[in-house]
Amino acid sequence: MGADLQRIDDATALPEPPSPCALVIGNFDGVHRGHAMVLREAASIARERSLSASVLTFDPHPAAVVGSGAPAVLATVERRAELMGELGVERMWVRAFDRAFASWAPERFARDLVARCLGARLVVVGQNFRFGARRAGDLALLRRLGAELGFDVYVHAIASDARGPYSSTRAREAIAAGDLDEATHVLGRAHELSGTVVVGDRRGRTIGFPTANVASISEMLPPDGVYAVRVDRVDAGVARPLAGGVTNIGVRPTVNGRARTVETFLFDYEGDLYGAALRMHLVARLREEQRFADLDALKAQITRDCAEAWPDDGLDIQDSFGQYLGN
Repeated sequence: MGADLQRIDDATALPEPPSPCALVIGNFDGVHRGHAMVLREAASIARERSLSASVLTFDPHPAAVVGSGAPAVLATVERRAELMGELGVERMWVRAFDRAFASWAPERFARDLVARCLGARLVVVGQNFRFGARRAGDLALLRRLGAELGFDVYVHAIASDARGPYSSTRAREAIAAGDLDEATHVLGRAHELSGTVVVGDRRGRTIGFPTANVASISEMLPPDGVYAVRVDRVDAGVARPLAGGVTNIGVRPTVNGRARTVETFLFDYEGDLYGAALRMHLVARLREEQRFADLDALKAQITRDCAEAWPDDGLDIQDSFGQYLGN
């Protein structure tokens, strides 16, 4: 998490009203390149006006309650807080989105939450912003309410490139297609998978490639296949670089696997990772998952995958693994 960012899940529980703020409202589910431009701009305006740079976001995604279902996760709430802090946001308000909140009239949303609870003096929204029950509130109404309640409204421009606007939908489409270059371009960083190392079947160590079996992943998975990754270990919310590696996502057809797993072989690492929280940055897609004739053929391909993933690391692949990675 950003060093100075404060996350607040229940504004109504605060003992006193917060300091006046510049409030950016949105889901920010990817904190992608377009989001970053808006948040940096809002933070700059907040400093100029002596306001705190704040964000109002929602959990779960509103589409999970009033739409066709929540879209695939690009970044967890915790990761969004971390990324926003790095962009200059000082406070992130996370409003639980449920059916009761979805029924609020636009006037109540602006009066009780935006103005009274959050102390907004400037509200920053996108050009297609709608708010309140059945999305009845539009920009014209928000401006009228702001004039009554004491906040200005700033509508930010849509950031785009030659392919179109940066958006979470565009990032998801790229990840679903296995196009990590496009996903990285839209997000402004490699797509990440985070989870906890659990006990696997320990088969990897029998062929010289023990892997960390990472479970409880919330973020959107790319297509099954083999990926070059950089891995962080996350302790108490702080991520520290751990190692480069190769991750297999899929059902492991060579060993007649059935359940989908995410398994990572780490270069030049020794230590016990059971129970550790890892964050894997997907750097490149190497190939599709495939079935091999036997374990020797699989081992030979993994060696080639490692060399392709990090050709400049100068690693001795066979001597680079520890004893207790996971599998």
